[in-house]
Amino acid sequence: MPAEVPEHVLQDTAHRRVVRVGDTVRRPLTPWSSSVHRLLLHLETVGYPYSPRFLGIDDQRREVLSFIPGTSGADGYVEGIEQGGDSWATVAGEGGLRRFARFLRDYHDAVASFVPHRDDRWVTGPTSDGPAGTICHGDFGPWNVVWRGDVPVGLIDWDFAYPAPAWDDVTYALRFVAPFVDDEQAVRWMRYPASPHRGRRIEMFLDAYGDVRERSIPDVVDDVLSRLGRTIALVAQLANDGHEPQVTWVAKGYLDRLSEQADWTDRHRGLFDPFGQ
Repeated sequence: MPAEVPEHVLQDTAHRRVVRVGDTVRRPLTPWSSSVHRLLLHLETVGYPYSPRFLGIDDQRREVLSFIPGTSGADGYVEGIEQGGDSWATVAGEGGLRRFARFLRDYHDAVASFVPHRDDRWVTGPTSDGPAGTICHGDFGPWNVVWRGDVPVGLIDWDFAYPAPAWDDVTYALRFVAPFVDDEQAVRWMRYPASPHRGRRIEMFLDAYGDVRERSIPDVVDDVLSRLGRTIALVAQLANDGHEPQVTWVAKGYLDRLSEQADWTDRHRGLFDPFGQ
């Protein structure tokens, strides 16, 4: 009999254990996994090279995905403990920021031809209950991109995919790469070398993403705050329904921190002026 391939732990928390087995990744299923799997199969069909390939379900009822070699970083903001890793440092630079934005655009171009089924279920609910638009990745942060040096080569962790306008992904990403936090947090756990010029970084991101209709920076800030409000509502709903990790996040005060972030942004709008600082 062939030797058993060992499991190498990639993530082991109270709510999720993710392991690498050879050239595959094994992850727990979610109630909306079947819709995500159909999305991943579509991306493979259209030749999108950056998503993991869905390979099936193993005998432990875990999804089996192809492994994408490279470096990805933990979301230090969620836990409020870990300092951001190399992924954060990469997007702190202008080159990494532009590549990150273009990487998001490449995904939106690839997913544009995907047609959701009416009975699809996503993290936000059924397709029929979602707004018109594309299928957003839903958690497009530096930690969910696989990097080789400063080049993005993979987009992982699709559990938060949901139907919405592509602008939802853009405003979500801007929260972290502008960033919409104070200087101390930006330097301590987002790996910025100094106080970031938030307004100019927003302009650089949107320029690299391309084909975004004219929006003033104040309007963009409003849109980011609106997207943050939807994140707060979704996390609260998932926690109320008993889903992890949202139950744990709420218990640890995550929603309070998000509300504080929104309040901070509203009180410091001048920091987002592209002609200031």
